Amino acid sequence: MLVIVLENAPPRLRGRLAVWLLEVRAGVYVGTYSRRVREHIWAQVEEGLEDGNAVMVWRSTAEAGFEFKTLGTNRRMPVDFDGVQLVSFLPEVPGGAL
Repeated sequence: MLVIVLENAPPRLRGRLAVWLLEVRAGVYVGTYSRRVREHIWAQVEEGLEDGNAVMVWRSTAEAGFEFKTLGTNRRMPVDFDGVQLVSFLPEVPGGAL
């Protein structure tokens, strides 16, 4: 299982992902692909994201049963805690900027 969530992504990238994945909600894409195809799809996200942000989650043999990676600016940042991926929240900045 593969899930990609985009925020503030250009329409060109959203259309490109819709070729590979099913868009079940605005900016939420799902599918089932091999590691190689998953990496190719993520390369497309890296190339076309511009000022937006993205997270990709996929099933794995990790302790949690999944792994994830992020791209772009977001208050939620992945951290490694003794080999377990967790999410840390950055403090809010007055005025809404990160």
